[in-house]
Amino acid sequence: MSRDEALSLVRHLLNGADEAEADEILDALERGLACPHIADYIYWSPDPEPDPSPEQIVDRALAYRPTAL
Repeated sequence: MSRDEALSLVRHLLNGADEAEADEILDALERGLACPHIADYIYWSPDPEPDPSPEQIVDRALAYRPTAL
């Protein structure tokens, strides 16, 4: 998934997607960005900034790398 596609989905989600649509968007973002924490970045940001921008959310998800065991 490209950054622009992810930004479009995150913006749509933040602008009031209904519950079923939100679930579909989150699933698509998790698959497309390979980041299992995208919902956390959107709803429960660990950043000091209380409301991260869609760009900050997507960039953080794109920076995610799984831990090699």
